[in-house]
Amino acid sequence: MISHTVRVAAVLAALLATPGLHAAEVAGVKIDEQIKVGNSELVLNGAGLRSRVFIKVYVGALYVTQKAATPAALLDAGNPRRMSLRLLRDLDADTLYGALLDGLKNNNSEAELAALKAPIDQFAEIMKKIGNARSGDTVAIDFTGDGVGVSLNGEARGKVAGATFGRALLKVWLGDKPVDASLKKALLGH
Repeated sequence: MISHTVRVAAVLAALLATPGLHAAEVAGVKIDEQIKVGNSELVLNGAGLRSRVFIKVYVGALYVTQKAATPAALLDAGNPRRMSLRLLRDLDADTLYGALLDGLKNNNSEAELAALKAPIDQFAEIMKKIGNARSGDTVAIDFTGDGVGVSLNGEARGKVAGATFGRALLKVWLGDKPVDASLKKALLGH
């Protein structure tokens, strides 16, 4: 009996230790450990729940080419990154964009925002064209060396040129005043 229990425990331990066998899970949403974006293989840096006044809004997952535990390493990386937002409730485009704009304002100076007016306006147009997003939809924001791409459920919706805008936008989640402090901590793998 003991040897059978020990064998079962050993098999379970081996299965759980096998990397990539199963994905992470946050608030009932399965999170892939790896994804492919264009020609790049990205790994999960961290994932967490964005909630607002007891309402679950989305599960955010940050994918990178190389894991990092500090905001600076992630903000300044020239490698591709993806912020994936799996919605847990219906959101209209104005609400989603408004929250991102608030995050931009909270984490960037007035001068930085003024210098980024054109890309911010372009980003606003892309977000507004998404329209109403439903619970279960995934908004992916891809950060590359040449700009920021937005897709909804795998369908490209537009791109904003410029790495400076990408850094400013990523500060919504990783800046000094993130949209959700516990989500920031989770995205950093803590």
